[in-house]
Amino acid sequence: MSEKGLKITHAEFYKSVYSLDQLPEEKLPEIAFAGRSNVGKSSLINCLVQRKKLVHTSSTPGKTRSINFYLINRSFYFVDLPGYGYAKVSKSIQARWRPLVEGYLKDRATLRAVVLIIDSRHPPTASDIQLKDWLQFHRINTIPVLTKIDKVRKSDRQRHREEASRLLGIPVDEIFLFSSTEKIGREELLKQIVSLTEHQ
Repeated sequence: MSEKGLKITHAEFYKSVYSLDQLPEEKLPEIAFAGRSNVGKSSLINCLVQRKKLVHTSSTPGKTRSINFYLINRSFYFVDLPGYGYAKVSKSIQARWRPLVEGYLKDRATLRAVVLIIDSRHPPTASDIQLKDWLQFHRINTIPVLTKIDKVRKSDRQRHREEASRLLGIPVDEIFLFSSTEKIGREELLKQIVSLTEHQ
């Protein structure tokens, strides 16, 4: 793949979706991003597109209640899913999220992969593992990413990666290390994403 193929030259907010009937037409490939609240999902997407505020970060974890679509290079979408696992979000709100998110993931013909975002400072949680198992069961391509790796000592990073590999049941070389502040892993992850969106 050429270096040109790694460049994101256009990124814009497209729409927010609160129900399945509001989803865009299935015309362009989609890469979804999922993770527990406050794992750095917004920062990761902003780093990939090299825009500081394309995706707004919230001081209130769990605030995002919609599926947000961003048009990238006018040729594919980044899809930001609501964060999960935040205790202060009421069960009634979570109950509304679940059919929306699961309905999108299960039935979306243009979905190419889900980037599963995990805080590298901690082992994958039960919620992370449950989502990975659910995606695997539905045969949805999963890209695990350990974020905030700059906050982990260099000597400990491989150990954290290996622990995540063991708990998730995913080969260690398929798990990306990422830092939005130092841009660690950006090109590698972007290359993987672009390769998936190029194959219709």
